[in-house]
Amino acid sequence: QVQLVESGGGLVQAGGSLRLSCAASISILSFNVMGWYRQAPGKQRELVATITVSGGTIYADTVKGRFTISRDNAKNTADLQMNSLKPDDTAVYYCHAVTAVYPFDFWGQGTQVTVSS
Repeated sequence: QVQLVESGGGLVQAGGSLRLSCAASISILSFNVMGWYRQAPGKQRELVATITVSGGTIYADTVKGRFTISRDNAKNTADLQMNSLKPDDTAVYYCHAVTAVYPFDFWGQGTQVTVSS
């Protein structure tokens, strides 16, 4: 069974940085797209950033210029570098991966990011 395991969350002051990492139990070349989503209390889960197998990226407007997504095919990881963090970035961050075959996508268990003002 495919597993995605996030790490790197924690508590940081506004203006600080964190780096999240998502480790996959299989080669990430199997995933057409990998991404990070987040869900704040009382809100719907939202897209943060995605990266394709060829390296194309998409970012939510709220994080453009502050967050950078990357993938390391040799290590089977996808990272999210988060700079200039704001209290509004506080959420549980989830790793997501998409394949072309059933079950088509996978989710990690989430990691908490808390930004204090």
